[in-house]
Amino acid sequence: MDALDRLAEPGLDLLRRVDSLIAAGVPEGHRVWPLLRRMQVLPGDAVRGFLDLHPAPLAGAGHAVRRLVRGYDDVSAALTDAVLWSGPAATAYGQQRAALLHHLDEGPDSLVGRLESTAGYADALADWVEGSRLALARTLADVLRSAEAVAVVAATATGVSTRPGPIGPGVADAAEIAARVLAVLCVAYDGAETLLRQWAPSLAEATWRPPMEGRPRYDQPTRVGW
Repeated sequence: MDALDRLAEPGLDLLRRVDSLIAAGVPEGHRVWPLLRRMQVLPGDAVRGFLDLHPAPLAGAGHAVRRLVRGYDDVSAALTDAVLWSGPAATAYGQQRAALLHHLDEGPDSLVGRLESTAGYADALADWVEGSRLALARTLADVLRSAEAVAVVAATATGVSTRPGPIGPGVADAAEIAARVLAVLCVAYDGAETLLRQWAPSLAEATWRPPMEGRPRYDQPTRVGW
């Protein structure tokens, strides 16, 4: 359990009140408007969705992917064994073997390279989740002890009217809390999009490219031993 888990219950209670207040109307021109338009969700729902993100499964996925590299290493070792025969077929086999070794484990575009990139991406996402949860926990801690939170709780103590009309008590305070929470979540999701752009080239499919020269031909007879 991290700081965000510990703050989840009081934080979600406050944000439930915030959501009910801002659903009735938000002051025109308030900084929360562009954040609401971008996120397309009220702050309580946004936080509830983020609570399901944890770094441990992503870190575990990175470790699991790295364990697969051992199998590719074993295959590569088998392909490097010396060939005790010669001739055109042996030459073609050698070319195919070299191409396969390159495809398996030579450079970032190989299968092993892609596995390592996938594991690195999982690690980066785990770090992103951990950092984003910490940032959100700090924001929740700040708003829970703020004057705006006191005003919101007071305004919702006897129920909230959602009828259209003038901005009621506590709404401006709720909008301020919503803006602070949605702002930190926007930063978090910007970070996720940046990670995807950075890692996307390294996560592309590793394409098999067979050698073009030295392929054996089977449309002509081959003399064997005479």
